Amino acid sequence: MVTAAATALLGMAGLAITATSAEAAVGPRPNFQLPFPCNQVWNGDNDNSSAHKAYEIDFNRGGSADADLGDTVVAAAAGKVVISAHQGSTNGFGNLVKIDHGGGWSTYYAHLKVRSVALGAQVAQGQKIGEVGNTSKPGNNISPHLHYEVRTNDSSWPSNIKPAYFNGVKFGYPNANVTSKNTCGGTGNPNPYDAIEVCGDGYKVIDSQALGSAATTYLLYNGTSKNNCVTTIKSASVGTASAVSAFLEVEGAARKTDSGSFEYYAGPVSAAAGAKCVKWGGSAGSSSYESPLEHCG
Repeated sequence: MVTAAATALLGMAGLAITATSAEAAVGPRPNFQLPFPCNQVWNGDNDNSSAHKAYEIDFNRGGSADADLGDTVVAAAAGKVVISAHQGSTNGFGNLVKIDHGGGWSTYYAHLKVRSVALGAQVAQGQKIGEVGNTSKPGNNISPHLHYEVRTNDSSWPSNIKPAYFNGVKFGYPNANVTSKNTCGGTGNPNPYDAIEVCGDGYKVIDSQALGSAATTYLLYNGTSKNNCVTTIKSASVGTASAVSAFLEVEGAARKTDSGSFEYYAGPVSAAAGAKCVKWGGSAGSSSYESPLEHCG
């Protein structure tokens, strides 16, 4: 429900607010959810604004121009707030929140009536970050809506605006109604990644081991490629670099390890393991786990 006044002011937004840090390789896509509370149904519109240059989405759900004003907006995935400011005079985004989800992924929430999170805050998936509004550049009169974008840092604007996925399903461009599954299971996930996203499509979790309250190490298997994969997903100090590792050792082969100071996870470590036993495990801080040779064949 964006009025015609939402014009090319937004068209230069990417140039004005693209991160100035060096571009980096993009990791697995986080488990993004709709940026609204559980079970709410919102209509997403991609092609009704001349400002849209790629996969941006404008969200509304009410039947009148101001019906959504003040509705709650939540984080699509956990991460760190790297912009919380009114940027209307710069790019027409008005009150903007940008969340860095790690791995080169970020989300943008524009035109907010209010911003509920501060610069530098670590937010959980489903946490309130603002309210639907119509803030923009002075003189740019728009009806209330949420302008939402997913971006990566591996290319320049607008090619860095990527298709939106919600609950693992690509948004039905150009227009679709979407039901939110954000935090429908309770407390929001503090980590935007899970084991399957890190290891990739086709993998299934076959074992796991908690590393105290710091993290969980997962063993996965892909029945098509016959590969195993190990990753350690942090559950404490999420978004802050700390010591984490993951390893996989196929019987008769050298151990493969990924270790370092990571914000969200270690791995993925993968290897062909058809008809072979494996040792697997990982560490987070002072907690560690090493399995016996198991999961044979």
